[in-house]
Amino acid sequence: MSRRVDVDGQLVELDENGYLLDLSQWSEALAIALAAEDDLQLADEHWEIIHFLRSHYDEYATAPPMRALVKVVGKRLGPDKGNSRYLYRLFNDGPAKQASRYAGLPKPTSCV
Repeated sequence: MSRRVDVDGQLVELDENGYLLDLSQWSEALAIALAAEDDLQLADEHWEIIHFLRSHYDEYATAPPMRALVKVVGKRLGPDKGNSRYLYRLFNDGPAKQASRYAGLPKPTSCV
């Protein structure tokens, strides 16, 4: 069952797990609203990962699961950010799925 979220006067439809149904409706305001539902205020470090995921999705048409996320973040952003400890500190509900949800991407494969 889907649900709708009002973001700046626009109704945005999410699936039953909170993932965006129409990827073209993503905005930073939506990411902020979704994070607020999780009692999380997005900082620059969060945005770096969110924008990285969006760029990765544009290039490969997939949101990476956790293992792949750690690897690609490490390659692109360096080993200090490409490790699960850093990513879990930012997205404690599971970095791959939580960051992908905020980035307006589909749930990564193999994420429960």
